[in-house]
Amino acid sequence: MTSVVIDPALELDEEGRLAVLHEYCVLDAPADEELATVVRVAALVAGVPTATLNLIDESRQCQLTTYGFEGGNSARSDSMCAIQFRAGRFVHVPDAREHPLYRDNPWVNGRIATVRFYASAPLITPEGYALGTLCVFHDQVQELTEEQAGRLMDLADVLVALFERRRQARLTERLAIESEHHKRFITTVLETINVGIVVSDPSGHVTVLNRAARDWHGMDADASLDPEALPDRYGLFDAEGRARLTPDEVPLLRALREGRVEDLEMTVRAPGRPPIRLNCNGSRLVGDAGEVLGAVVAMNDVTADRAYRRQIEQASAEIAARGEKLTAALVELRRSNEELEQFAGAVSHDLVRPMAAAHGFLDLLAGEYTESLDARATKWLTGAMRSVERMQKLVDALLRYARAGQTPYQAEPVHLTNVVLDVLADLRTATESSGAQISAPDDLPTIQGDPVLLRQLFQNLIDNAMKYARPDRPCQITMSAEAHRDTWVVRVADNGIGIPPEQRQRVFEMFAQVDPQHQKGYGIGLSTCLRILDRHNGTITLEETPGGGTTVCLTLPK
Repeated sequence: MTSVVIDPALELDEEGRLAVLHEYCVLDAPADEELATVVRVAALVAGVPTATLNLIDESRQCQLTTYGFEGGNSARSDSMCAIQFRAGRFVHVPDAREHPLYRDNPWVNGRIATVRFYASAPLITPEGYALGTLCVFHDQVQELTEEQAGRLMDLADVLVALFERRRQARLTERLAIESEHHKRFITTVLETINVGIVVSDPSGHVTVLNRAARDWHGMDADASLDPEALPDRYGLFDAEGRARLTPDEVPLLRALREGRVEDLEMTVRAPGRPPIRLNCNGSRLVGDAGEVLGAVVAMNDVTADRAYRRQIEQASAEIAARGEKLTAALVELRRSNEELEQFAGAVSHDLVRPMAAAHGFLDLLAGEYTESLDARATKWLTGAMRSVERMQKLVDALLRYARAGQTPYQAEPVHLTNVVLDVLADLRTATESSGAQISAPDDLPTIQGDPVLLRQLFQNLIDNAMKYARPDRPCQITMSAEAHRDTWVVRVADNGIGIPPEQRQRVFEMFAQVDPQHQKGYGIGLSTCLRILDRHNGTITLEETPGGGTTVCLTLPK
């Protein structure tokens, strides 16, 4: 007799079966004409006057639609179909009075009905669960042919297909609603941040300009515009605002062509608006299969920042003209102004606020919608959050650098041993996780200095040593001190990856990194240390540790 093979594990998984049944949302729902027609055809195929579509839940048999009699709900314990339906077999009983499983059933013995002929085809879902049966019966003894049984099994498959179509329709509707909600959310984010966003399709046609970008360019996106016409239509000029860009120089088209662009500057001249100087960073958008989806560029308004730089340069030129007496002051002013410009640009309105807003919206998106996003969207979301967090850490490092130069210098006798112990307490989690071994003598000197700045100094040095440890051996950090005529020389030696000799002066410059590709830091830590030593009238130099690594030599006045 015709049957469906069901995994024994699924046959016993009643909890999973019930979950799938309820997911179809057909229990107690009005049956449509399609379902009623299938049941009617089943009766005609079997040549009987009665047929029913039975769904079986935890405690009852629900006759969703019937043919030839008034249907209803009955207890699962009274159901003939509930006896064998989970096995996935077609059941054919010519005379139920002669069958040991059915002869005492209330549908057979007269308590509910006097069924003689009984046949049922199980309703098997694509996952392999049995929801119920397509049942035909008669109060007279009768037998089916193999062909009739096969057709009833086919009709049972049609019923499941109709259920599946309903479920897919509901899922599609729900996904469409969620997709629209996500689209509105992302649009809100783009329209809120003060970073300009411009997006193109694979052929370079502009498809998206967010609020900030529209304000700067004075118009909306025009996907029909030939990419060659972008400089003329949107008023794109070089950084100084003099020469109009060629199509090959447009940052968006360069990102699409080259894969990535960084720190490109251009000036936008929109009719009736003051010129705006923009710093642009962008990349090509690539799908999971490697296909090019387009390009995106993020733009920050640096107009005020560049105007400030020009003022600094003009002031420097005026000071230089006053003669040799002001040379030393000019050098210091230039250095101070350059650092101030770098710091002010990093934590300006157009960096801090957009990063905070973007991180907040991305955090909301991750907390509320992660489970409903697909793998690609989750990957993009995670990458975006990491980039924002890295930018926030960079701002924090810049703030520490600024404080090292601007905090009032409060000199007092400072025992360096106590400073190191405090630093090790602060870094306990990092040292334990890295397995670093740190040794320092108990007789480090007492010097005249600022305890807060000295604590920041040694924390930077020890943290750097752990950060740039070699992966093939445990991190070891050794501190020592020796007295000279008028100074103390304190050494912090590690066995890490080391710094090449030609790099040992350059690494003290702002944002200088030995290996930028590893992205372990921001090139600010050693610049901060140099600033602290300047405040103490000391010096800092780098040497090679015997056996490999870096030794930082601090010279401090006695």
